[in-house]
Amino acid sequence: MEDRAVPLTELERRLSAFKQAMEAKGIDGAFIVQDADMAYFSGDESWQWLYIPTHRDPMLCPNHGALPPEGGLGQVVGPMEDHEIGASVADYCGRLPKILGLEMDVLPFNLFEHYRAIFQDPQCVDISPIILFLRAIKSEWEIAQMEKTAQITQEAFRYMTQVISPGLSEMELAAAAEGFVQEKTSLPIGLRIRDYKSEGYPWHVLSGSNGGRLGLLDSPASGEGTSAAFPCGAGPKKLKENEPVMVDFAYEYKGYHIDETRMFSVGPMPDEARRASEAVIKIHDAIIERARPGVRAGELFDISVSMAEGLGYGDEYLGPPGHKVSFVGHGIGLELIERPFIARGKEDILHPGMTFAIEPKMVFKDRFGTGVESVFVVTEDGGRLISKVPVEIFVSEG
Repeated sequence: MEDRAVPLTELERRLSAFKQAMEAKGIDGAFIVQDADMAYFSGDESWQWLYIPTHRDPMLCPNHGALPPEGGLGQVVGPMEDHEIGASVADYCGRLPKILGLEMDVLPFNLFEHYRAIFQDPQCVDISPIILFLRAIKSEWEIAQMEKTAQITQEAFRYMTQVISPGLSEMELAAAAEGFVQEKTSLPIGLRIRDYKSEGYPWHVLSGSNGGRLGLLDSPASGEGTSAAFPCGAGPKKLKENEPVMVDFAYEYKGYHIDETRMFSVGPMPDEARRASEAVIKIHDAIIERARPGVRAGELFDISVSMAEGLGYGDEYLGPPGHKVSFVGHGIGLELIERPFIARGKEDILHPGMTFAIEPKMVFKDRFGTGVESVFVVTEDGGRLISKVPVEIFVSEG
């Protein structure tokens, strides 16, 4: 597949919108160190840091011992030691910022104090809400990148239908899928997340009773995992004939993520699990049908809960009683999980260009789990799927 270089017009659009938002809040400049934000504004995450003044071009500093990445907009400075940053910014901009934007949702306290001292104790404000709002609305170019990722995951799911078999462990099925995409793209799987208490991984394969296993994740079911040190996702359990297998597979291709779930079985799936799997597909389709500009995210969540109750799955939907999650979808793009969330009580309004992974799931505690997940984009007149994997139950012959 062709190389991806972010067009300069794309970077210019992002920087212009960001500077306007900073100026409206009286922020003099933003010091960017988080990888996804770095990639968004510069086109490459491998810079050491990025400083975006409101009224000048950005400053980009490469890492020590590394050549500056190609492309991007702004003035390349350094590399330099941290104690040199303040003088460099003051020299370039004429003065240090009085109000400095930092990514406070991810910045450790010690680094916050370090950077505040470097800039000689300015007023520091959280720039993350502005960045995450801008990133939530994707351009046509960004959506095209997600479409390319979806082509790869479509082939990965097709491959899994060919290799799934009784006696294969959950981890072996997950490894087969990972190996397939790595061979196809020559890129290792790496999922970028902004979370604190979990790590990104692509091997969420839960079979039989593991699909009903609760645990660490803020997710309806966590699975067994590889060990007590990582108690979520695929484990050593062997797949059996005629049992539901939930495969939640995520992949990132050159920056942009796709997150999808489909149900599998080797041989006919038991009727109870099949009916539940069909029910989550109905909920999935209803959410996408009703997603359109101007709709509140919380309204879509409420619709999904009401529909689950109407189908007779109120107790199992989004987790068993006492362990239910409060979301049915999340934004997705440069990170696996982004704002906004399709969750209970969320007042976020859907806009054209927003992309979501919608994932209605059910947990039959200690018995099995079922779910479906696809990525869709909000359009001017509604929504459409970016995911290309057929929205169906995959049944292989035993």
